[in-house]
Amino acid sequence: MKHFRDLSEQEVLALAVANEEEDSRIYLNFAAKLRPNFPQSAKVFEEMAEEEQGHRHALLEDYRRRFGDELPYITRQDVKGFLKRNPLWLLDNLRLDAVRRQAEIMEMEAAAFYAKSAERSRDVGTRKLLADLAEIEKKHESLAAKLGETTLTPDIKAEEDATARRLFLLQVVQPGLAGLIDGSVSTLAPIFAAAFATHNSWDTFLVGLAASIGAGISMGLTEALSDDGEITDRGHPWLRGGICGLMTAVGGLGHTLPYLIPDFWTATITAGVIVAIELFAIAWIRWKYMETPFTLAIVQVVLGGLLVLLTGIFIGSS
Repeated sequence: MKHFRDLSEQEVLALAVANEEEDSRIYLNFAAKLRPNFPQSAKVFEEMAEEEQGHRHALLEDYRRRFGDELPYITRQDVKGFLKRNPLWLLDNLRLDAVRRQAEIMEMEAAAFYAKSAERSRDVGTRKLLADLAEIEKKHESLAAKLGETTLTPDIKAEEDATARRLFLLQVVQPGLAGLIDGSVSTLAPIFAAAFATHNSWDTFLVGLAASIGAGISMGLTEALSDDGEITDRGHPWLRGGICGLMTAVGGLGHTLPYLIPDFWTATITAGVIVAIELFAIAWIRWKYMETPFTLAIVQVVLGGLLVLLTGIFIGSS
């Protein structure tokens, strides 16, 4: 994968063309899914898709003017830092709030991409085109935040507050949730394996402490290295990594701390109750913030967590 700063102007324009084409198709899929229950919102997405195609044509014309007809193949997946799109359009029961959040993120990312691309461009025509597109995408971001309302009245303070909330979601909430979920589930097997292998609360606590801190370090580094924040405005990578790592450790410590109780069975029963609360809380979080249908979240998290738990108990008892 390439860093954005390493792309040539030719590659930046080709990436912009691919980006507009993919976003247009995503908006059309949103419109098709929303049309039966939210016809007005579906119409907004159809108009946004049509406008994205217009942007694509303008970008293609500018590319031909400067570089000819041969367009290099490059997509957002080839550039480090581009957010991966959640495939919401594949869901049968698509929630309007989930679509709104996804559209806000898409437009915020596109606006940041065009603004940074305009700063790098040495061609006056290309710089103007990219700067104009950045402003248009910012308006789309505001529109996406207000989908479903009958009146779209611009309010600068409200828009700034909404943008701040979205940045907080991207830079703090999402990495924190990812860490909490991973830490809560991934540490179940080693902690309960140690518990049933030793029947000793203190030894189990030490294993849980090591597993939680180790998982936190691993997840923190993974998050920090996954996106440098150069395009997506997701914040400093090490800040996100620190948040993700800290919450991963917290997720594991939740069912580790009961083993400070000297009596083994009291500690284990307490830890089991905490695990049940954690798994249902995670399922709710995935439904609320990560656009996962609640039934699917229950199956994935609760069933998966129980399997991990039982694996640890089985190995520790053998």
